[in-house]
Order: sequence, then C-alpha cells, then structure tokens
Amino acid sequence: MRASVLAFVTLVGCAAVSVKPVKGEQMPPAPFAEEIHVFGMEDEIFPPEQCSTLFVGSSSIRFWFRLSSDFPGDHVIRRGFGGATIADINRYFDRVVERYHPSRIVFYAGENDLNAGGTIDEVVGAFRKFLDKKDAALGATPIYYVSVKPSVARMDEFGLQEMLNQRISSMAEARADLTFIDIVTPMMKDGVIDPELYISDRLHMNERGYDIWRVEIHDALESRITTTSPYCP
Repeated sequence: MRASVLAFVTLVGCAAVSVKPVKGEQMPPAPFAEEIHVFGMEDEIFPPEQCSTLFVGSSSIRFWFRLSSDFPGDHVIRRGFGGATIADINRYFDRVVERYHPSRIVFYAGENDLNAGGTIDEVVGAFRKFLDKKDAALGATPIYYVSVKPSVARMDEFGLQEMLNQRISSMAEARADLTFIDIVTPMMKDGVIDPELYISDRLHMNERGYDIWRVEIHDALESRITTTSPYCP
C-alpha cells in the first residue's frame, strides 16, 4: 500500500512542479525541485518519526531501496536524490535535513561534485558549509560521512576521490560530532575496484555493494561514541 501511494505521490508531484507557465516567461524550477516536492508530499502522507536516523545524499542513498530492512532496529528516513552534490543538499537543507530533527545523520555526497569538475577545496568548502548549517540548526547532532565510493565507471577519478576522503577523514579527527566511514577498503579486491559490486552502468551498486555499506555503517553507528542531538533524549 505504501509503495503504491508513493508511486502516486511521485506522479502527482512531478505533474504539479512541471506545469509550464502560459506565457513561458517563468524561470525554470531549481534543480531537483520535483524530487524535493515529492519528499514534502510524502512527509504529509506518512509523517516521519522525530529523532530518526536520516540518510541523506545522492543516488547511492536514493537507490538504497531496502534501507529500512537493512536497519530494522532504527526508524530511518531516506532522502537521496540522484545526481545531487553537496551544494544541492545545502540548498535544500531545511527541507531534507533540518525539518526532521534527526538523532543522527548518515551523509553520502561529494562523488558527483568531483565528477562535475569541482576541486578538492571547493568540495571540502561545500561540506564545511553543510556542517555550519547543521551546527546552527541542529547543534551537536552527529554526522556519519560515508567515504566517496570507488566505481568502475569513474576509475579515472579515483585519485581525486581518495584525496577528498583523506580531507574529510582529517576533519573528522578534529570534530567530536563527525565520524568518517571508510567503505573504499572493503569495496576493493586485491587493491583493485571489484566490478562484481555494481549494476550494468558500472557506477551504481548492486545487492553485494549495499551489503558492504550495511555492515560498515551499522558498525560505525553501534560502536562510535559521539555527540547527541539536542532534540532527542
């Protein structure tokens, strides 16, 4: 029933956002406006639990269809939109992060930023802006940054990805509210990207890839002693 309702919401939401103005003079909607509108409709139909674990990011979060069953002991909210950069998450921060007052945030973004030509300093700067927004709105709510994943389709960007991961990892060492989760090491096989973890586009993960993420993220959530949200007991 929920899946059917969400499919309907998606159709209605897209129709509502995509209607063209009569005179054609209106500016086009902001990137991902349709997806964000659908999130809002979903929240109205199925109000999310306060103090849930929020998973936010790009397509690797969006396509994690079994997220709830992978974390059965948690109330989880999945707010991934495909192609999103950190700047996109910052743009919609109040609608995909702040409004939920989560107990903790699992964050995956940065991969598309590099693919779009962003420099390491620019991507790190965007993440610092996210942290500033989080601090202002959600205080010490902990963030778990999932490292940029390797992929066959973006093998030529692996060096940049590693540099970004190292920068974020160093930031995590200096902040009690930030945990860095390394998923690169377990996704490699004998030091090489394991092609068996991806679907046919060689970019997005299959079940085996998500199995690795589930284990690494679960371990981090369970074992890392970190800060707590001011909104949650």
